[in-house]
Amino acid sequence: MSNEIKDVFLAKSNVKAADLEHRRKINFNIGRYNAVVPKGKEQFEHLNLARERAKNIKWRAIETLDQQLENFESAFTARGGIVLWAEDAQQAREEILRICREKQCKILVKSKSMVTEEIKLNDFMEEHHIESVETDLGEYIQQLDGETPYHIVTPAMHKSKEDVARLFAEKLGTDPKLSPGELTLEARERLRGKYVQAEIGVTGANFLISDIGGIALTENEGNARLSCAWPKTHIVVVGIEKVIPSMQDLGLFWPLLATYGTGQQMTVYNTIISGPRQPAETDGPEEMIVILLDNGRTNLLANPKTRESLYCIRCGACLNACPVYKNIGGHAYGTTYSGPIGSVITPHLRGMDDWKHLSHASSLCGNCTEVCAVKINLHELLLENRHEAVEEGFASWTEKMAWKGWKIGVMNRKWMNKGNAKMKNWMVNKVFKAWTARRSDLVFPEKSFNQLWREKNNLS
Repeated sequence: MSNEIKDVFLAKSNVKAADLEHRRKINFNIGRYNAVVPKGKEQFEHLNLARERAKNIKWRAIETLDQQLENFESAFTARGGIVLWAEDAQQAREEILRICREKQCKILVKSKSMVTEEIKLNDFMEEHHIESVETDLGEYIQQLDGETPYHIVTPAMHKSKEDVARLFAEKLGTDPKLSPGELTLEARERLRGKYVQAEIGVTGANFLISDIGGIALTENEGNARLSCAWPKTHIVVVGIEKVIPSMQDLGLFWPLLATYGTGQQMTVYNTIISGPRQPAETDGPEEMIVILLDNGRTNLLANPKTRESLYCIRCGACLNACPVYKNIGGHAYGTTYSGPIGSVITPHLRGMDDWKHLSHASSLCGNCTEVCAVKINLHELLLENRHEAVEEGFASWTEKMAWKGWKIGVMNRKWMNKGNAKMKNWMVNKVFKAWTARRSDLVFPEKSFNQLWREKNNLS
């Protein structure tokens, strides 16, 4: 299975890397992101201090995760909410289906949520004849096209406005020349009725607030508020790592997430929900259920070196900075979380043997670490994954022999100096073809640096 998944990844990567129009679109959209993020960062007087403080808060939350989650559950249930614990995706899906059947649900509305993509909720609901409607515009576009999100923050980043207009014309029968504003109005018109019809609304959560037992949502369209306010039942599906100790921490995390996610100082809609409608309240759901999802996260938690990846706030900055992502795009990865953070966590969430290749889909330039909002050492974690894959016996015999030969060579200066440049070029480019399969030929100089140094200094 591991070779099959890797082969699919390489095949998709080859196609996308050679698709110049695809690369033009994503680099255009990432370029717009890069233009506004510096402006958003200006709100922080000491940006690195803010990032360091955020990392320390997440460190505290993850190191005391059991306590934080118990505090959340206690406070949330005290206000009439229900907390369910799901060990894996199947348990989460079954709990949601059980609730849907109890409520005789025919239509379910969803706000943007990567964790519901992780458990493949839309496909599961369709199998059981329940209409699951994405209400975020980008997610709605992707659902119409039968695609998964392309990016953690901007799901349809790879589509131009002309692509969306053609898609709407094909799927909805609209004029193929509609402007982006007209397309947005068309989507809004079709989605508004679904909120009223839906029996259940599903959201994720940007943060779980331990001390008050609430969830925090941040968004730009207001669809998350509608998804949890109109239906009588609100289900929250959230990874256990999203917890923060205090509501006061939002004063740091909301601006950081906005700036590193979209370049804004703050997103348009910021909401804290701490339970179902209370007796004195006039609106909100009659029932609110939070499903705390593990699905492999405790594998990361149990590993002292990779635990740091649980600090991630899903801003997507590392994707926008990654030269690999910018060439192959989000869908080539074949998993919910793409880019550097996806390459770090997926082998632990879904199995090192099958997904170890993602940790090699990196130039190790360190740009992902440089731009991370909470200063996760992503490039070092990619190296750690490679190390763990070898330690766990998942490296092939050929790979082991190749590195053993390389080690012998680089630890012996005379071996490195043997042969002329022509022979070395032939050996690297014709005998060992792994490098040149997707890159131009390596060309060795006539003399090595060691040889030039010895000649210059008259050393024998």
